[in-house]
Amino acid sequence: MTVNFEIADGVGTIRLDRPPMNALDIATQDRLRELAGEATRRDDVRAVVVRGSEKVFAAGADIKEMQRMDYAAMVVRSKALQEAFSAIARIPKPVVAAVTGYALGGGCELALCADFRIAAENAKLGQPEILLGVIPGAGGTQRLSRLVGPSKAKDLIFTGRHVRAGEALTIGLVDRVVPATEVFDAAHAWAAQLAKGPALALRAAKEAVDAGLETDLETGLAIERSLFAGLFATEDREIGMRSFVEEGPGKAKFR
Repeated sequence: MTVNFEIADGVGTIRLDRPPMNALDIATQDRLRELAGEATRRDDVRAVVVRGSEKVFAAGADIKEMQRMDYAAMVVRSKALQEAFSAIARIPKPVVAAVTGYALGGGCELALCADFRIAAENAKLGQPEILLGVIPGAGGTQRLSRLVGPSKAKDLIFTGRHVRAGEALTIGLVDRVVPATEVFDAAHAWAAQLAKGPALALRAAKEAVDAGLETDLETGLAIERSLFAGLFATEDREIGMRSFVEEGPGKAKFR
């Protein structure tokens, strides 16, 4: 398998395993979509970590494979390519990317699909597709600009330059930087903490933010209002509010 799936402490870990550089060929893309569906369906998975190896997250697409494809082939494949990455972004549970080494091209686009990105101090991220005479095709032009703003996104996409972890943190491309030896533990700890939280409320929070970003403020507020009200029909809401009243904040144990 080019991608493996492991579960511990309520956390499902999607691990890229295609040495030496975790190049994202078609088989790997399809496997990512398959595992995103499994992580979505399984009740024992409450949060997700996406990771690569100690030395590389993912160095991008398989260029030799893409070189053999013409316009007609890519017209067919490009939709499946985007769907594979969007499947990760649409997992209705908290998703964190543990970024080690290189996260370039499709690797950076995969990290962009997470809700939170923890990078190793030696990580390098970027969208170097322009150097191949193309542009990002797995969501990079859209997710990157929404995350860091259009000006910074254009700088990275137009130049194809690599961004070190420190700069990535400054511009908001990653959310936390830790020593390389700690990145997997930090990502798992973040996910495991949220795995103990109210699953339906977390799902609603993610949907409200993501759906709201795609529309105007009034529609976003309507989405929030509907999801907020719906949570009053859940056991988690009963547990959380009862615990607050009887024990004080932050002590609820959700099921």
